[in-house]
Amino acid sequence: MKAVVQRVKKAKVIVDGRTVSEIGNGLLVLLAVSHSDDLQVFKWMANKLVNLRIFADEEYKMNKSALDIKADIMMISNFTVYGDVRKGFRPNFMKSAPADISEPIYTQMVNFMRANYDLKIADGKFGAMMDIELINDGPVTVILEKD
Repeated sequence: MKAVVQRVKKAKVIVDGRTVSEIGNGLLVLLAVSHSDDLQVFKWMANKLVNLRIFADEEYKMNKSALDIKADIMMISNFTVYGDVRKGFRPNFMKSAPADISEPIYTQMVNFMRANYDLKIADGKFGAMMDIELINDGPVTVILEKD
């Protein structure tokens, strides 16, 4: 599992011209699922996301987590995060799991986060062409990966 995590002031997902979800201050997570991901991996990733200390404290140091400040989290399934461009110019997505594997894991992870954390957990629409509007905060962007 691999995620690109952006700290945002707000974010919105639009599908077919209609807003399907939006968040305020929090994290926008572009999440890719690999062939080997399972319950343990997504629990690790969920814990890492909510406890990642990338929000500023009173001294403007990154010492606070989403849990600390009750930040919103938007989860977007995005197989292209596994795009490998080390050879040639066209990305290779061999590490990314196909939809029949990744959709259930992605859905379970979103549901797990909603059930286990007292935060707003928003999501996009799996497999859809999505327009994502966001205002980066910082910008602060980190990559999380668990093989």
